[in-house]
Amino acid sequence: MLEQFGILNPWIYTLGALMIVLAPGPNTLYVLKTSVLEGRRAASAAIAAVMIGDSVLIFLAYIGIAAAIKAHPMIFTWVKVAGGLYLAWLGGKVIWNTFFVKKKGEGKPAQIDAAGKASPQKGAVMKSFRTALALSLTNPKAILFYVSFFVQFIDESYAHTGISYLILALILQAISFTWLSLLVTVGADCLKLLARNPGVAKLGNTALGSLFLMFAGKLMLDA
Repeated sequence: MLEQFGILNPWIYTLGALMIVLAPGPNTLYVLKTSVLEGRRAASAAIAAVMIGDSVLIFLAYIGIAAAIKAHPMIFTWVKVAGGLYLAWLGGKVIWNTFFVKKKGEGKPAQIDAAGKASPQKGAVMKSFRTALALSLTNPKAILFYVSFFVQFIDESYAHTGISYLILALILQAISFTWLSLLVTVGADCLKLLARNPGVAKLGNTALGSLFLMFAGKLMLDA
C-alpha cells in the first residue's frame, strides 16, 4: 500500500526503524530516569520534548542541513562537542545528587500517594521538558542518520518525494512514541520499588549517570 507513495520495502524499513528505536540512547535513558525519579507527568513531558526535538531534526535534514554539515565539518564537530558536554553535565549531576545532595528535592524519587501514583516535584514537568528537548536537539548524528536511512527507502522516480519522507518520519515517530510510552509504564512500577528500597535507587542512579558519561565520552571522542 505504501509503495504507491514512493516508499520502497516498507516492512524492511519498519523493522529497521524498530531496531533503531529499541537501541538504548540518551533520550531513552532520560525518559526512563524521569519516569522513575519524577513520575509519569514529568516523563510524559519528556516524551513530548523528544518527539518535538526529533521532528525538528527530521525537518532540518529534509531541507538540507545535512548537506551543509557535510560541507562544513566544523559545524558537526562543535555540535558534537556541545552535546557531549551536556551529556557529561547530566551524568555528573545525577551521580553528584545521588551521593552528595540531601534527598529533599532533585535526585529523590517522586512521592507516591495513596492511589500509588507519583506526585512530581515542583517544576519537574517543565524542567524535564527542557532537558529532554536539549538532549534531542544536541544530537547532530540524528540529522545525518535521517538522511542516510530514509533515502534508502524512497523511490526517486516518485513525483512527490516529500510525501514519502513525511510518511517514513511518521512511522519512525510512532514507533518511538510507543516505545517511550512503554518505558514510562515500566518506570511507574519501578517507582514503587525504589520508594521502598533507597539502596536500589542509589545503584540505579549511579548506573544511569555512568551511562550518560559513557555516551558523552564516546560523542566527544568521535568529534
